[in-house]
Amino acid sequence: MSLRSVWIATALVCSLGTPTLFAQCEMSDTAVTGDKGSDIVTTAMGSKDFSTLVAAVKAAGLVEALQGDGPFTVFAPTNAAFAKLPEGTLANLLKPENKDLLSSILTFHVVPGRVLAESVVGLTGATTLQGQRLDIAIIEGGVTVDGASVVTTDILCRNGVIHVIDTVILPANKNLVETATAAGSFGTLLAAAQAAGLVPTLTGAGPFTVFAPTDAAFAKLPKGTVESLLEPKNRDQLASILKFHVVAGRIYSPAAVEAKKAATLLGQSIQIKEINGSVLVNDAKVLTADLDASNGVIHVIDSVLLPK
Repeated sequence: MSLRSVWIATALVCSLGTPTLFAQCEMSDTAVTGDKGSDIVTTAMGSKDFSTLVAAVKAAGLVEALQGDGPFTVFAPTNAAFAKLPEGTLANLLKPENKDLLSSILTFHVVPGRVLAESVVGLTGATTLQGQRLDIAIIEGGVTVDGASVVTTDILCRNGVIHVIDTVILPANKNLVETATAAGSFGTLLAAAQAAGLVPTLTGAGPFTVFAPTDAAFAKLPKGTVESLLEPKNRDQLASILKFHVVAGRIYSPAAVEAKKAATLLGQSIQIKEINGSVLVNDAKVLTADLDASNGVIHVIDSVLLPK
């Protein structure tokens, strides 16, 4: 199975924990109870608690999609959740010129497949229709989705299921270069990308998966190696090394480990394996996985990968 097909398969499942872990819902007496014969949008329209969400779905042009066959799992923010956004944010998002941004935010709340609270346990996240991954965690007896608390579950619909959350969740909005810059430990990598002329690629649409060596990883190279690679005459060699760290597509760690290898932008493949609980990319150890960016994902590694 290809790395991309594994990733797509992985996107169909997520873990919500057991129903007893969820807090009691504090919705109004008009709260929707679900109707297996109604689609997700129609079901949400049956509750005043989702009027803002429904308005946003209409403004984003997503009504038809969410009334389709699906199935979909929707993490649905209440009106109170939208009210927690900074003043003016919602009004700005509902403007026609921000339709694409609004669509991106809303599809970040939707996971492919019908995932009930009691059906899948043991995983830590799910890939959304927007492309980025939601982090799912059990914290102090409750379940959170990217930091939002799940307040009720399993509102059944003809084409999926709704789980109610108390906060609007926002996808990453910084590109790979901006994300690496903000992290503060990739100064050498960023300087190398600039010297190799790869910044336009890594700030472009992508998506890309970057196995990113830290400054400490570059420091492990023989003395003078980095300085030599940064010289203009060695630009092509530097570009080849950096491309060996980049894979086309947004590939999260579970899919990468299952695939066992991935073809890089250089053309050569890297090997991915798990040994004693640690993930290795060739001989480099993954220190931190699944750092989302607007145009891809970063996996932090402790050594520079060198192509053959």
